[in-house]
Order: sequence, then structure tokens, then C-alpha cells
Amino acid sequence: MTRWFLFTKVGTSDFLCKSQSGYSYQQKFSLVNVKLKWVKDGTLDAVVTVDKDLKAACTLVTLISSAPQRKLPIYHLACHRGQLGLPVDLKLSTFLRRYPSIFLESHVLDTGGTRVPCFSLTREALELREEELHILEQNQSDFLTRLRKLFMLTRNWTLPLQTIDQLRWDFGLPYDYRRTFIPRHPDLFSFVHLPDKRDGLKHKIWDDDLAVSELVRNSAPQQQEEDLKSGCLAFPIGFTRGFGLKRKCMEWLKEWQKLPYTSPYINTSHLDPRTDVSEKRVVGVFHELLHLTLQKKTERRNVSNLRKPLALPQKFTRAFERHPGIFYISKKCDTQTVILREAYDGGQLLHRHRHPLLEIREKFAAMLREGLLDRSKGLYKKSRRVVVEEDSSKYVSDGEFSCGGLSSELEFDTHEYSSKNNQSY
Repeated sequence: MTRWFLFTKVGTSDFLCKSQSGYSYQQKFSLVNVKLKWVKDGTLDAVVTVDKDLKAACTLVTLISSAPQRKLPIYHLACHRGQLGLPVDLKLSTFLRRYPSIFLESHVLDTGGTRVPCFSLTREALELREEELHILEQNQSDFLTRLRKLFMLTRNWTLPLQTIDQLRWDFGLPYDYRRTFIPRHPDLFSFVHLPDKRDGLKHKIWDDDLAVSELVRNSAPQQQEEDLKSGCLAFPIGFTRGFGLKRKCMEWLKEWQKLPYTSPYINTSHLDPRTDVSEKRVVGVFHELLHLTLQKKTERRNVSNLRKPLALPQKFTRAFERHPGIFYISKKCDTQTVILREAYDGGQLLHRHRHPLLEIREKFAAMLREGLLDRSKGLYKKSRRVVVEEDSSKYVSDGEFSCGGLSSELEFDTHEYSSKNNQSY
């Protein structure tokens, strides 16, 4: 990756008040209709492809390991399909059978006497899940900080639960965070009913110490006096090797980088959304949002519902295309994933950004690749065993159960499975 250093640094001292000077620019700088081409970056595409199926597999591991018998019939797992992100034309049972290094298949008899697939975990997968639970418990304060900062980016410190569910994986929150993580902090969060009749979560307390963006925090050691006075702050820029900028685009980018930086944590309701200063604020919001994620990336659709909570203008995601030196949009795995360029050296996340939970996910990813390879070689065909249980009802539970010392409360639908049901899994 070719890196461009068209930016300067300033410190945090008096920065939030200095950033108000950006408002005086809003009539001087209008949005320029600059279009920058998208250039494929193979190294950053690999960051997305290496995680293919990982979220779905880890979610299923969580569900199965939390069940009383550590196994679940396919119809209970199918109730959570919406959180897996699998292609609509892919059967859940087909997905599970792809990875015999993690998922073991047996069968149970439903109430109509029909054999139904049932899945448990391999010993290696269970051990790795225990490690994951330990890391989740050890890093509670870190996850809490990330979630609080996310709420402090919003206008009313409130988000729909659906929006949080979409970001749960990227922020490292437990799958059942609503029942295990949030209730631990009644002084900070409360469940609310939103005007649109959806359920939401509200953050109660503002913390000035948390309301400092990563860009400001990283700029403190290299502050320059002239930038401190003007309140300017620019973003690190890096382009894919071979990326070329026209002179007009380069001049616009240099001028845009010199504009005052507006903290994403302050109220900017009186900024004119048609100006470059406003766009720099939008870029700053997404820059901070991606820094809050574990891998400095998220699917583009995950932020589609954040326009109103983050007080963003219409068509706000165009900022990703207009600033390919800050964000890279990968089109791999049948989706668009926004990646923060500065967090990666080639295809590797910089060491200072590596979270302990990522090591567990990498181990799961390695198990997925190994199981897929061994299955393609036919190594599991001869050793496959099918076990039939006479009663599948014991896999149904509404209660709270513990796994590895971390309380885990997952709700499984107890609807009756009929042998006449033609739904396929």
C-alpha cells in the first residue's frame, strides 16, 4: 500500500473548543463534485474473505454450547438464522455439515416420530469456546467502553436494539448481551420503547473522558502550534499501490485536509450539510465508529440505520467512495465491507489494534478451513456416526444456564415441530 502523508497533527488541549472554528468555514467551502475511482486492493479483500462463514459458525457455537445438553435440533438453531448472515438459498444443515471439525451431527425423533438432525460440538470446539468465555469475562470493561462511546456518538444516546444486534459481532459483545451484559450495568443503560414502537437501549450518563476521538488521542504527542490554534486536524491517508490522483483531486484533498476537524462527540446541528466542513465531520464519525470495532471494519449495511441517530445527512455513505484513501470498500463475499485503511499494514491488522478476542476468532477460522479441507478429502465419511435420541424435548429450555463460569441466558423457541412441516433446514 502506498501511503500519502497529506496531514498534520494537533493535540487534545483545548481541541474541542477550537474545533468550533470549523463553523466559520461552512460558507467558504462548498462540496466539490470530485469523483475518485474505486481500485481493487487484494490485501484488504483478503481480510474479508478469511472471515467468510466465521460469524455464523461462532454464533452457532455459542447457541449449542449454551444449551443444557450442549446439543440442539436443527429447528431450534434455525430460529436464529436471521443473525447468521447466511445466503438465503443455503440450508442451515448444509452449512453445519461443511465443518465437521466443529459441528457433530446426530439425530433425534420429534413428536411425530420423524428423524431430525441434531448438532453438538467437537471437543476442540468446546475447549476453544471455554477460552472465549474467559476472554469475554476478562475484557468486560473494554467492551463497555466501546459500547458507551458508540452511544455517545448518537444524538439522544439511544439506539434500537436491532441496530446494536447488527454491530454486536464487530464490537465483540456476547450474543446474549441483552440478558447477560446490559443488566450488569443498570446505572448506565436502560431498555426503552422508541416512538416507532421498536425496543431500544438508552445510555444514561455522559463521560467527558470518553468523549475524545481516536484521531485526537493519537495526535496529542505530535501537536503543532499553528494547528492547535486553528483547530485543524487531518486524517492519515493511504492508497492502494498504483492508485493515481488527478491534479484537481489532489488539490481538493489537500485543501479538504486543512479544514477544521469537528469532533464526532459534539453537537453539530447547525453545520450546513452541503459543505466540505460537514463532510469532514461525517468522515470523522465513521473514522471513530470503525475504530470502535475490533477489526476496524464493518459491513456497509450495518450502518444503514445510523443516519438519524448519528445526525448524518442524506446519502451519507457516499463519504466512503469520496475518500478511498481513508476507507476501502471490499466487495468480497457478496456484500460490501468498509475497512479503515490506517489500521492495516497490507492485510495484517496493526499490533496496537489487536484484541485478545481476535486470537480466538482466528483459531475458529483455522478450524473451519481445516474441517473443510478434510471433508473434501473424504476423511469424515468412514468415521461418521449417527445417534438417534428417543426424545428431543430435553433440548428445549427457557431457563438460565452457566457455561465456563460466564452466565449465559439464551432463549429457544419451544414451538412444536411437526413431521408434516415441509420447511427445509
